[in-house]
Amino acid sequence: MAKPKKQLSAHDSEGGVPHERIKVGEHSKMKPAEVVGRVFFIMLGAVLVAFALETFLINNSIIDGGITGISIMLSYLTNVRVGVFLFLLNVPFLLIGYKQIGKTFALSTLLGVATLSITTSLLHEWSPFTYDTFLAAVFGGIMLGVGTGIVIRAGGSLDGTEIIAILVNRKTPFSVGETVMFFNFFILGSAGFVYSLDRALFSMVAYYIAFKSIDLIIEGLNESKSVWIISDHYRDIGDTIVARLGRGVTYLQGEGGYSGDMKRVIFVVINRLEEAKLKSIVGEVDPGAFLAVGNIHDVKGGRFKKQDIH
Repeated sequence: MAKPKKQLSAHDSEGGVPHERIKVGEHSKMKPAEVVGRVFFIMLGAVLVAFALETFLINNSIIDGGITGISIMLSYLTNVRVGVFLFLLNVPFLLIGYKQIGKTFALSTLLGVATLSITTSLLHEWSPFTYDTFLAAVFGGIMLGVGTGIVIRAGGSLDGTEIIAILVNRKTPFSVGETVMFFNFFILGSAGFVYSLDRALFSMVAYYIAFKSIDLIIEGLNESKSVWIISDHYRDIGDTIVARLGRGVTYLQGEGGYSGDMKRVIFVVINRLEEAKLKSIVGEVDPGAFLAVGNIHDVKGGRFKKQDIH
């Protein structure tokens, strides 16, 4: 049984930084500025997605994945505006999300879906920016991904299939990404029957570009990387990293599984633009050092802020 930790006062924390006491299970309220910011970015992202759909994709018979793709095809078959299907088809998933995932996420998604539905309806009569199918797939995919990424970063969603994927992940060994890809494989493939095979292929191009754009918006250009270094010259390497990269390092105690030798391990978090320079530093100090680099999706707390370089 783990030893219980000493209860911290309202002015104490494990890292020595004062903070307010938060009760276990208590839902912290968002500040008004945070609410305004979330609403603004969700609406902004939804408007960008609507522009991508109405001015690039729909008029060129290119679809997106998920409920959006189904809505585009139903609109094509029935001559009913896309915005109507976007809202009606997402409502059941929003009700499920409200009960199973959480009120904040469900309301944020409702705001995004409502904004997307209204904006696509308002832009329905707009002429497309281009009738070149390849350009429409590329630039429509970029705008679609940027808008969706902004909504996700703000804590919302624009598609009910993501809610289903989260619930499936809780009951099955399939990840959220695998479930979404499974749905989208059939949705994008069905575009070949509704439109034509080449439109299905262009839809896949647009979806892939949107997927990569979402990653760029969520993770940012300054994607973080964790670095583990094992060397007998750990102190020299650590001091050089601090001096030349301005990054703090942590020394950990390690033991070789085969040799049983005790080793010092350097742990440091950098961004991807600093990776080449760090490898150069390690190579200069100890060419035989063991070095492992991994991707990190999020970094919070601690002293990750870059220090001034001497």
